[in-house]
Amino acid sequence: MTRYFTMHCDNPQPRLIKQAAEAIQSGELVAYLTDSGYAFGCALTSRDALEKLRRLRGLDERHPLTLLCHSISEAAQYCQISNEVFAILKRYTPGPYTFILPATKKVPRLVQGIKRKVVGIRIPQHPIALALAQAIGSPILSSTLWLKGESDPIHYPGEIAQKTKGEVDLIIDGGSYQGMPSTVVDLVESTPKVIRKGIGDPAPFEGAD
Repeated sequence: MTRYFTMHCDNPQPRLIKQAAEAIQSGELVAYLTDSGYAFGCALTSRDALEKLRRLRGLDERHPLTLLCHSISEAAQYCQISNEVFAILKRYTPGPYTFILPATKKVPRLVQGIKRKVVGIRIPQHPIALALAQAIGSPILSSTLWLKGESDPIHYPGEIAQKTKGEVDLIIDGGSYQGMPSTVVDLVESTPKVIRKGIGDPAPFEGAD
């Protein structure tokens, strides 16, 4: 049965953050609000929640997933960060970007893309998402709440339980979101490549030399 928390968007209640963090750590699949819309979230080590996430999103094992981190220092444990990449992360995070980077050995193989050992990194500028990541003390395995076969992500928390048919264990209602998902930038090669244009301004990474 899906549980439902109503959380203050700007000042999330510590008691509810603690309970939500415990749910993720125990292997549950959670829906929560970030600065680029609602996302699925689960523990990096939860195989069952990961399989459920992939099924709901319609993603196969070739698709690398994203780690939502609370800081660059935490992200550096899970991806390779050169001096150039560090400068980019320093400038554009926290913010609504997902950066694709080479994965380190700390990232489980099920999370990495099969052809390229890479992982997405998110450091959001949103109180709920940041509070959750800080409370857990490790990255949240995260993916836009965009269901298989749907033309757009889910913007309204009231629709999540209905459209996911109760497969999400906990829904954190932080209000509706009308914007776009994060902008995805591939930083694996020396020249950044915009993979998806979203709410984050893609201009700094387009036509980069």
